[in-house]
Amino acid sequence: MKLKFTLLTFLFSAFTMIYAQQDQGATYVGTADGHTYVPSLASRMSELTPSTVKPPKEAQDGRSYRIKREVIPGKGRQTDILSQDPHRLNQKIPGRVPDLVWTGATSNSQPTDPSLAVGPDHVFVVFNTGFAIYDKDGNTLVGQTSPNPAIFPSSGCCDLTVSYDPVATSASNPTPGRWVLSFLGGGAQVAVSDGPDPVTSGWNVYNINTINDYQKLSVWSDGYYVSDQSSGNRIYAMERQAMLDGEPAGNVSIQGFTLPNFNNQGFASVQALNISDDQYPAPGNATIIFFQDDAYAGQTDDSIKFWDLDVDFDTPGNSTISAPQEVLVTPFTSIFDGTSFANLAQPNGGADIDALQGIIMNQAQYKKFPTYESAIFNFVIDIDPSGGEQAAIRWYEFRRDTPTDPWVMEQEGTFSDPDGRHFWHGSMIMDTQGNIGMGFSVLGNTATGNGTANEFVSSYYTGRLASDPNGTMTIAPQLIAAGSANIPGLRYGDYSKIDLDPVDYKRMYFINELMFPGRSDVVGRFQVAPDFDTDAGVVDIVAPVDGDLSAPQDVTISVRNFGLNDISNVPVSYTIDGGAPIAGVVPGTITSGATVDYTFTVQADLSIEGQTYLIESSTALPGDEDPGNDSFSKEVKHIAPNDIGVSEITSPTSGEGLGDETVTVTIENFGTADQSGFDVSFSVDGGTPVVETVAATVAAGSTISYSFTQTANLSAIGLYAIEARTLLAGDADPSNNATTIGVQNLPCSTSTNDTNQPIGPNAGTVTESIITVTDDFGIEDVNVTLNLTHTFTGDLDIFLIGPDGTSVELSTDNGAGGDNMIGTIFDDEASSPITGGSAPFTGSFQPEGSLSDFDGLSSAGDWTLSITDDANADGGQLQDWSLQLCSDPILFVEDQSFPDGSELIIVDEGNDQYRLLLNTTSVNNTLLMSVTNMLGQKLSQYPLDNTGNGYEYLLDMSYVASGVYIIRLGDENYSSVKRIVVR
Repeated sequence: MKLKFTLLTFLFSAFTMIYAQQDQGATYVGTADGHTYVPSLASRMSELTPSTVKPPKEAQDGRSYRIKREVIPGKGRQTDILSQDPHRLNQKIPGRVPDLVWTGATSNSQPTDPSLAVGPDHVFVVFNTGFAIYDKDGNTLVGQTSPNPAIFPSSGCCDLTVSYDPVATSASNPTPGRWVLSFLGGGAQVAVSDGPDPVTSGWNVYNINTINDYQKLSVWSDGYYVSDQSSGNRIYAMERQAMLDGEPAGNVSIQGFTLPNFNNQGFASVQALNISDDQYPAPGNATIIFFQDDAYAGQTDDSIKFWDLDVDFDTPGNSTISAPQEVLVTPFTSIFDGTSFANLAQPNGGADIDALQGIIMNQAQYKKFPTYESAIFNFVIDIDPSGGEQAAIRWYEFRRDTPTDPWVMEQEGTFSDPDGRHFWHGSMIMDTQGNIGMGFSVLGNTATGNGTANEFVSSYYTGRLASDPNGTMTIAPQLIAAGSANIPGLRYGDYSKIDLDPVDYKRMYFINELMFPGRSDVVGRFQVAPDFDTDAGVVDIVAPVDGDLSAPQDVTISVRNFGLNDISNVPVSYTIDGGAPIAGVVPGTITSGATVDYTFTVQADLSIEGQTYLIESSTALPGDEDPGNDSFSKEVKHIAPNDIGVSEITSPTSGEGLGDETVTVTIENFGTADQSGFDVSFSVDGGTPVVETVAATVAAGSTISYSFTQTANLSAIGLYAIEARTLLAGDADPSNNATTIGVQNLPCSTSTNDTNQPIGPNAGTVTESIITVTDDFGIEDVNVTLNLTHTFTGDLDIFLIGPDGTSVELSTDNGAGGDNMIGTIFDDEASSPITGGSAPFTGSFQPEGSLSDFDGLSSAGDWTLSITDDANADGGQLQDWSLQLCSDPILFVEDQSFPDGSELIIVDEGNDQYRLLLNTTSVNNTLLMSVTNMLGQKLSQYPLDNTGNGYEYLLDMSYVASGVYIIRLGDENYSSVKRIVVR
């Protein structure tokens, strides 16, 4: 443990920060495009209309068609080390049950895009197509209302956002506090209230025509900063004070900025830091953030980028945005399913829903302290990128001492479920004490291994105190509201939001989307900060742990001071299986928020081998105001000495051309005694087990890899069930002895005829060699590999003849007087034609005919290679040849022909680079290119536009393992599907 953290500290100190070399100016300078004053809601209640309820329909916003990240298949996929060895207080502190939960809105929108803001007396809830206003206890003041014409006089669509600006004042009203809303329609519309009460205040509404999609508004000292995901300007700054004062449109400065060195092609939701309380920094130095995944084309490392934005609203020529400060971070994998929406499988056969990848989640928050500034934010990652999917939340806190200093990482963490459920869709904020609260979504599905029980999408919160270990969310996931059904369709979210109550900047409100029972946006109110003067509890039982417990065991507990006051000499106790309590006293003082360890003087008797003991420990602090968090319990098992098992079968793995395969297993010693000389077995499809003896020693608590001497015959195409188990005499726990995997011999098979036969030398001599295929399947692709010697290859006519008589010309009279064909591969997808090659023709070539003539035919029967020497004198030998036949891959949709009959052409350009070509003018809309492996996992997808002559893309497959991959180019109406073999 110590070595690990020392290494991480060294690595972080070595991480490079790249600073701005040259600032850039604004790329858009203008003023608001319109201004309207809208009287208060209270004065026009009879004019308001309910929010429109429409039939369920997926939103066709920018995320639905602009996800254009160029992800290299197989690149940047790594295990998340931050989730591998969490701190022992990770998720150990019990969270308080929310004191208020209510449905803030209901909607048929897919997704609902919920958000909220909290003022001194109001909770303002918005969703995709409406809003509602409540008092602080969830009582309705304004029911669900359409934004048109209630606040926004111009027509519009969606993506409502809301913020509360607690220190804002205007020339006409010195009372602080203003509400700020944004709405899409004719660009973006931004409404600013002229007072702190959203019901009785009027609204100054400004139009900004150049903003198009997914606008996320943040409050800063000098401006309202809005991100835009569909134009060259990624961020816009709007003159805050002029809008607060209700100035005419021409007096409100609007400036747009492109983010320099922003490596993300297409949709990506950056965030400007949003001030989370009433501690505002000096004007200027607004910070924009985004993350960069090393899976992106042209990106080498996983990193966070920061841009500082200095806006001069009086003299726009002085405004600048910095080149990014780039901070390298612990590696992560943020790509799900090649960037598609269908990611997280819901239980009971529910649809896969959006993991919300490529987004800094709403909102990135800023908090000013007396001696430093803090920024916190999060995004979703996949911590199981190779074996499946498990969504988790990667979160950060960065700090800087002054507004002009670079940001420095204070802490980073991965918040994940040890039981495998999906944790994602987070929104986090820091309270006035520096404690962090984070609301998030949870999804469990036993069918995919994501959790021990099925769980519909539900709303939870977690958090940490400022005094907790860095990088750790110590509060156990606390339920806010449980979902009652699966989310319909793919779209979910797209965001949630947490906000602070400005009365004390400690109480938190979180809104999230779930089925409750219909599609609802549910609000939960809770607090992370200590709320009692006197409050203590046991949060962990550090010792004993599972193992050989024959000797008396120390009992060590962790006691936390949850209260505001320091406490001393805390009485504690423990019991074993509900027996008589053993008492103790934690000596000394425990400061507010601190956690200390204490070991009882009386040891525990846990000596019965194989028994699991329940240890419970509690505090008994006089005057404790919250007894609900006093106790902690833990099961500890006295592990038997003799207990081993097969924990994993590491080979064989699914692939093409399987035959006699080596079976390799991982043997784990679960017991306390070293083991050797025991038997282990494997069986295929329940057949007779193969039993062998393992001579090596497996130390207690460790693993070894063992490869069986006898192989498994997997030569027939199909799916095999392989079981491996240990056979240790006297094994105390047979339940962990065995494991089973499925291995598929994928439907490409290669057969070889290596019988030497003469070629020529007399004119007209025909050499025929036959390969007999017994497996019967529909052919999707054929490739031929040839090795022959001949002193004049220009004499040779070579054909492949199928079982039904179909004949395809491979090569006729190519190579002139050159010698030999060695390692010559005939492949329709090769980049070079055989007619342009030269002897000995080593490598891949397009045949003169088309091997696709065999597509759709049956594989079974005699395949004949026919070679005719059509001149005298020169001769040679056919050494061997191989025939690769691939079946129609049942995992993928079939071609849906383009109107002009065009098909996808894939040209192998060498070095695992493939050029995709679809020459068509009959279709001009955006088509989606996807790469999928033979297990059905989508590795990459990328939208392509017609260049005028068709579609073209250079696909980099240099990061994937050898094997068969399916390439699809199309949309919901037309598609062309091909397969490639990466060697």
